Amino acid sequence: MPRPLRLGVNIDHVATVRNARGGRHPDPVRAALAAIAAGADGITAHLREDRRHIRDDDMARLKAEIGKPLNFEMAATPDMVRIALATKPHAACLVPERREEVTTEGGLDVVGQRESLAPFIARLGDAGVRVSLFIAADPAQIEMAATLKAPVIEIHTGAWCDAVADGEDAKAQHEWQRIVAGVALATAAGLEVHAGHGLDYATAETIAALPDVVELNIGFYMIGEALFVGLPDTVHRMRTSMDRGRASIVSG
Repeated sequence: MPRPLRLGVNIDHVATVRNARGGRHPDPVRAALAAIAAGADGITAHLREDRRHIRDDDMARLKAEIGKPLNFEMAATPDMVRIALATKPHAACLVPERREEVTTEGGLDVVGQRESLAPFIARLGDAGVRVSLFIAADPAQIEMAATLKAPVIEIHTGAWCDAVADGEDAKAQHEWQRIVAGVALATAAGLEVHAGHGLDYATAETIAALPDVVELNIGFYMIGEALFVGLPDTVHRMRTSMDRGRASIVSG
């Protein structure tokens, strides 16, 4: 039987809507609780250095109030490591971050930043926080992640999802093959493999058919869909898509 596939719901953009007017509504913690009640296996939130959506008190409340694992997305900086060590989430996903970007534009360059990343990975790991590295499906990056002894990688699926959405079939196929090869290489290196960025119902179903991918982290698409059908229904639909993809491993 294939390994179970977890769904992590990213609630960043509930906070984006809240911050458009200030105040407390809509509450990202309430969204997290609703997602969990609907079947989410965990919650992801990115505390950016500019606090453009999730805020420090959101992270503290999420840790205190949700009953599922909290995945703390963060830049690899001393300040963020300090906050993560104080918050003690289940996991910390180290991501690249630039203030000018609208969203995360690519994977973390663990090859170029290996010397600066190594102590952060070690400190978080020693504190019992499971470290994940958000990287492209690039062999050199995957091999360096294993060398740095990060137990988990999350493969950046954005380029593949964009190509699928734009109908660029050749590019989509190329990016998909990179993901397939990257998952195989990471698994052989002893890394746990997650995936995320740009996933929708269809692409989540497709990637769910890769048995060595054990977690998908999905946010922007789901929060957008929730405006029309509600968050619980969106979680149910995403879970159904993922389960259908996973079931195809057995039936295929």
